[in-house]
Amino acid sequence: MSDRLLSNALLWTVARRDGVTIALTGHDRDLVVDGVTYHAAPGMTPAAIERRDGLDPAATEVRGALTAGAITERDLLAGRWDGAHVTMAMVDWNAPAHAVPLAEGSIGAVEIDRDGFGAELRGAAAALDRPVAEETSAGCRAALGDRRCRVPMAARRRFARIVSADGATLTLDVSEPVTGAYGGGRLRWFGGSNAGLHGAIAASDGATVTLRTPPPFPIAAGVLVALTEGCDKSIATCGARFGNAANFRGEPYLPGIDLLTRYPG
Repeated sequence: MSDRLLSNALLWTVARRDGVTIALTGHDRDLVVDGVTYHAAPGMTPAAIERRDGLDPAATEVRGALTAGAITERDLLAGRWDGAHVTMAMVDWNAPAHAVPLAEGSIGAVEIDRDGFGAELRGAAAALDRPVAEETSAGCRAALGDRRCRVPMAARRRFARIVSADGATLTLDVSEPVTGAYGGGRLRWFGGSNAGLHGAIAASDGATVTLRTPPPFPIAAGVLVALTEGCDKSIATCGARFGNAANFRGEPYLPGIDLLTRYPG
């Protein structure tokens, strides 16, 4: 076995969706490669890395120890690492001038056990593992404000502060602009223990919003949040509230499967 093979070390760059990025290496000492310091994390190991030229979705498993300075159980359970972008490379730690890329993808399913954590790493080809054509639906299939919907969102995002919280129900210091404005929208935490996390809003009523699931960490009064308006995906709301029926991405008047069960009289 060559000396070069014995001196290889794995490099990991993990970028979360909230902008936090960490760089780790499987070596027992920190390495500086291309100006980036990769902190030692010997417990980080891939179960297998397979490279091929086909278009089949590729996935590997990454295992590692839970450490207070890098990846914690608290953050994993809160979902901070869900969907994070991961890049793996290999370098000769005797001369760490150039790294050789091995794989990249996003973090999928995460499991936690007594030995640490395991995360599925989905390759770029996983995006091809989806239907090539949309199914028909009575409701709109676009997301409010995306390139198909085209509703301007700049004036539909607002900041507020938490007055009180009861489970998934939050009371804010400002009221919604119109009835049900935030139902189906998103809430992002800008302070407190939940900072950086997002939550889906199930319903809103005046100064009260109800999340689909309670936030993972306790909520303190006065915490700043950002609210983005939502849509119930109906043609009525699209036309009356947003004036956007021309861009509605659904088939509200297409007969459904129940037409087959109808009979004369």
